[in-house]
Amino acid sequence: MKLDFNKLDGLLPAVVQDSRTGQILMVAFMNEEAWKATLETGCATFWSRSRGKLWKKGESSGHQLEVQEILTDCDTDSVVLKVVPKGPGVCHEGYESCFFRTWTDGEWTVNAERAFDPKEVYA
Repeated sequence: MKLDFNKLDGLLPAVVQDSRTGQILMVAFMNEEAWKATLETGCATFWSRSRGKLWKKGESSGHQLEVQEILTDCDTDSVVLKVVPKGPGVCHEGYESCFFRTWTDGEWTVNAERAFDPKEVYA
C-alpha cells in the first residue's frame, strides 16, 4: 500500500499528536520527499508551503519531533504522526501546541500558557 500524494498538489495533511498525552500539537503538510526523510531519520519532516522547501521540525528551534507511530486514513491521503516532542513546545508562537486558542462565546480565547519565549528561540 502506498500513500496517495496525487491530491492537494502532491501534499498530504499530517496531524501531529503527542504519543504520551494524546494532545494534538500541530498540522502540517508532507510531500513524498518529506515522507521519505521522516521514515529515514525518525524525525518529523514536512514541506513548507510558504518557503517552498523541506522543513525538518526543530531545525531552527531544536524542538524536534521523534516519530513513534504513523497512521493513515482509509483513503491513504492523510497521516497522523504520533511523536515525542523534544523541547518545551512546537508552536512558533511559544506554545506547547499550535492549538492554543478556543472558540468561546463568539470569540477566540487563549487556553494555554507560553512554554518558551519565541524571541529567544527564533532570534
